[in-house]
Amino acid sequence: MEKLIETLKSGGTILYPTDTIWGIGCDATNIEAINKIFEIKKREKNKSMIILVESAKRLEDLVEVPEMAWEIMDLSEKPVTLIYDNPKGLPKEILAEDGSLGIRLVDDLFLKKIITKLNKPLVSTSANFSGEKSPMKFSDISQEIVEAVDFVAEENHDKVSEYSGSSVIRIWNDGRIKVIRE
Repeated sequence: MEKLIETLKSGGTILYPTDTIWGIGCDATNIEAINKIFEIKKREKNKSMIILVESAKRLEDLVEVPEMAWEIMDLSEKPVTLIYDNPKGLPKEILAEDGSLGIRLVDDLFLKKIITKLNKPLVSTSANFSGEKSPMKFSDISQEIVEAVDFVAEENHDKVSEYSGSSVIRIWNDGRIKVIRE
């Protein structure tokens, strides 16, 4: 855990198991690290990323959380990423063209520990090349990606993910919602 946190704090990228699939991550406030992830994934820079937070307080520090968002998170049977308007204090490189951002409040203890120790939100994007299938287990990840990141978490290499990704729901401050991915 110490080496993983040290890597993140020094602007590095990590390969790690999320509450869904394996992901590539970095400090969500570090533009250089974010750009490195775009390079690793061979992903267009106009595509937004999502971030993970460990607490309601951190979420509320970043965005205005409509009441409906809390209800969706409470009722969801699987991890859910909510897309919010106008996040504060984050680089534009991770935002969508309309200025919105997908954020997932995690329950997973490993993820909570990482984010708490980093004390910043964590970028989370699937550990695959852009357009390819998401990795359900560590062995699904391209060796090229494994070698491109700065640190690989040792946790859960044998575990197969229960989910192929999170639900994604766009939520507006006026209470409108749109399910993007179930």
